[in-house]
This record gives sequence, structure tokens and C-alpha cells, in this order.
Amino acid sequence: MIQKRIAQWAVMAVAVPLAAAGARRLSHSLESRRGPSGVSRMLTRGADVLRPQKAARRRRFW
Repeated sequence: MIQKRIAQWAVMAVAVPLAAAGARRLSHSLESRRGPSGVSRMLTRGADVLRPQKAARRRRFW
């Protein structure tokens, strides 16, 4: 029981933020090379879904 909770915590605390950061970074690199596209917008939107606090902070300063 406790091992399952620790595993869930590890996924939420480590894997989800890393996935969001990776998607956001990939989106920015695609946009810098080829310009905005549906794929880059989808990656950014997916990162916003995973980490909405980061998206709100980023939009405020841009």
C-alpha cells in the first residue's frame, strides 16, 4: 500500500513536470526551425494541460 503511494507521488512529482518541460522545449525548438504549426501548438497545449501554473506564469510576461 505504501509502496504504491510512493510510486504515485514519484510520478506526479518527477515524471509529469519533466514530460511537460520536454514537450514545451520540443515545441519551442520546432517553432524556431519551421515556424508555428499544428504540432508545435499541440505540444504547447499539452504542456499547459500538464503544468497549468507554468503556462500562466509564462503568458503573463510574454
